Amino acid sequence: MRVEENYHAFFTEASGFLNERIFKDYLRRLAYGIDASCYRYIPKIVAWVKDEEEVQKLCVLAKKHGVSLTFRAAGSSLSGQAICDGVLVMVTHFFKDAQILDNAQSIQLSCGVIGSHANALLKPYHKKIGPDPATINTAMIGGIVANNASGMCCGVEQNSYKTLKSLRVILADGTLLDTANQESIENFKNARKDLIEGVLNLRKEILKDEELHALIKKKYEIKNTTGYSLNALIDFEDPIEIISHLFIGSEGTLGFISSVGLECVKDYAYKTCALLFYENLEQCAKAAQILAALKAKQPEMISSAELM
Repeated sequence: MRVEENYHAFFTEASGFLNERIFKDYLRRLAYGIDASCYRYIPKIVAWVKDEEEVQKLCVLAKKHGVSLTFRAAGSSLSGQAICDGVLVMVTHFFKDAQILDNAQSIQLSCGVIGSHANALLKPYHKKIGPDPATINTAMIGGIVANNASGMCCGVEQNSYKTLKSLRVILADGTLLDTANQESIENFKNARKDLIEGVLNLRKEILKDEELHALIKKKYEIKNTTGYSLNALIDFEDPIEIISHLFIGSEGTLGFISSVGLECVKDYAYKTCALLFYENLEQCAKAAQILAALKAKQPEMISSAELM
């Protein structure tokens, strides 16, 4: 009974600023509780948010009433990150801002922008975003970055982690961090000294452990989207860079990603792909070694070689 009372109190207070954009009728909870995965949870409440201020308010209310928030963009992942049995917060209908920067050297994208729409904006510049998930015509930037969705072509060199330039995030306590804004960074460092110190201590601990350091480095030299991006703790010294890159692939567990700045990559005019068949696994492995060597020498010639 206590849990139901908490959610009822949350709904009542949130309705004060979300108005008709929050609901708990069964039909809509059932409809929005479905994503592309094989899992099924029915949220107790569904809320549509239109800006960062509303997200911050929901975070404060969630903490006050002891309820959980799950953020959802397109819900196109097969792994079920965008469903819950608590409060489902949807950005699908808002957060559509996109801005091309530095003559398409980078692009600033809100979390509700569809991946293919970002690429359409960049096409006249012969550029695109690095991540290329199979669902790019549906997937939104928030989910692409939060899952480090990388697709078949970008590998580990052009994924969200490697092409991240900046991001705006809201933590569970409502704190906003914009890594492209120095004032925001300084305010964050002053307000969350505990988090800064904790991250740096983790880095020191890993660097002291040669075996663990080597294992992390090895694991993230190949495509690895399981768990947090622990390689951030060895790739960067700046705690803000570490924190921002830990958000990549965090699946919403560290906070809400409002927008990101991504470095753009070249979009070649001519592309092709090939499916090669071999008599046995040994021949296939040798071919993969040859293709990998070619990629190292001429990365523009081959973007990915994988065994299937």
